[in-house]
Amino acid sequence: VTNNHVVSGGTDITVALADGSQLPATLEATDPLSDLAILRIDRDGLPAMELADRYPEIGQLAVAVGNPLGFENTVTAGIISGLGRSIPASAAQGGQSLVDLIQTDAAISPGNSGGALIGSDGRLVGINVAYIPPAAGAVSLGFAIPSPTVSDVVDELLVDGTAEHAYMGVQMATVTAQAADQLGLSVDSGAAVLFTEAGSSAEEAGLREGDVITAIDGAVVRDLPSLLTRLRRYDPGDTARLAVARTDGDVVVSIRFAARPTS
Repeated sequence: VTNNHVVSGGTDITVALADGSQLPATLEATDPLSDLAILRIDRDGLPAMELADRYPEIGQLAVAVGNPLGFENTVTAGIISGLGRSIPASAAQGGQSLVDLIQTDAAISPGNSGGALIGSDGRLVGINVAYIPPAAGAVSLGFAIPSPTVSDVVDELLVDGTAEHAYMGVQMATVTAQAADQLGLSVDSGAAVLFTEAGSSAEEAGLREGDVITAIDGAVVRDLPSLLTRLRRYDPGDTARLAVARTDGDVVVSIRFAARPTS
């Protein structure tokens, strides 16, 4: 398992093993939305790392393994600095905004992508995916895809060759205090509905332009990234209750998620 942005566009892929052998690999399946990909090699008996079945705790040990700048099998250590982080497309190497990430201060550099982030019990807690460079004023800001996401996406890719993600069919933006004042909204945080697609889950649920989603199944929605992070916990066909603020009063609507279109 590696990052989609590591192998995307590749024609000849080679996997180097710890014993020094190098084997040709085939790209089995990819999921650009989560930036994950599966490679297959013809080799039996390789040890497999156990995946943690839950999110790590903030403050626990985090060990990153990779090949930063070509330095093979580099190990760096730090802690889990945060959970539920989001980074925009401009900061993600795959050009796709990423949500629900683990933040760590274990040093991550170019070449760490697709490598393991390991917890204190030796299990995989995440797949390293991005970092904010010092040129942006950051110090030790690295990110990893959490193991529960890795497990879910990989299972789907192995069975179906594709991974499905919950989809509302709506364009949204983060509500700011300034925007709330200008538009006369009753709340100054949340995710505002800008447009709903015809026939979408959002339209069927009764969401309309100007609505502000403030919670999903009781979990507070502070902004658009926090809503997208929560959506990662749902599958197509699942239902959820959305707390919605409107200029004419607050309502709760039920929505059944569709599958995100592939194009």
